[in-house]
Amino acid sequence: MKKAIRGAIFDLGSTLIRFDGDWPILLQDSLDLMIDQLQEDGLNFDRSGFRSAFERALEAYDLQRQSSQLERSTTSLLQETLNTFGHEGISPDILGRGLKRFYSVSEIHWRPMPALHTVLGELHEEGRKLGLVSNAGDVENVQRLIDKVEIRGYFDPIIISAAIGIRKPDPRPFELVLDQWQVNPESVVMIGDRLEADILGAQGAGIHQIWLKPEAETPTVTQIIPEKIAEKLVDVPGLIREFETKGQ
Repeated sequence: MKKAIRGAIFDLGSTLIRFDGDWPILLQDSLDLMIDQLQEDGLNFDRSGFRSAFERALEAYDLQRQSSQLERSTTSLLQETLNTFGHEGISPDILGRGLKRFYSVSEIHWRPMPALHTVLGELHEEGRKLGLVSNAGDVENVQRLIDKVEIRGYFDPIIISAAIGIRKPDPRPFELVLDQWQVNPESVVMIGDRLEADILGAQGAGIHQIWLKPEAETPTVTQIIPEKIAEKLVDVPGLIREFETKGQ
């Protein structure tokens, strides 16, 4: 009996868009612009000391969220760092402007994956629901990237870990999509580049998986085996149809 795949959930970074910058270099420019903005908004602090403190906080933050599957926003991280420089209770507008300047540097270096709109258009025309689940520390940064490559209209829902406090591979972000769509997990497929987040998380939620390899970091040793592998994004619609053939 033919089995229908009713929906596809995509990761964002290194799946639908790719990064072509040198992050260690871009980080320094990002910090400069953020500090400029904060000081323009009237916050006085030692630039060098704040830069070092925020860099250390970013490193610790990334290690923590990778291990705990819990997501803190970079807004809370920025406020926590400012607290140590005597600036408590800063308005969300000031924090938001600072972080917008911070992310403006890296946002320039995100590009659409080849055949992005062709693939999403094909899946849409086939009548499949499309959702997006992204691990990210800043909601507005993700929203701007979505609009930059003009893909917002394809996706409902859009789930961002910073908004819900939970990261993949926790199955709950996937379950939020299933609940909204009111579909069984066996009728959904996840497409992403991270074995330990996208593929493992989908497996935990009972969802089919396609590992997208072009921008993936392949671990030397792993026990996470995806059901299917896509060598390029344009292969995804055909692989989804393979799940629908008898015996899959």
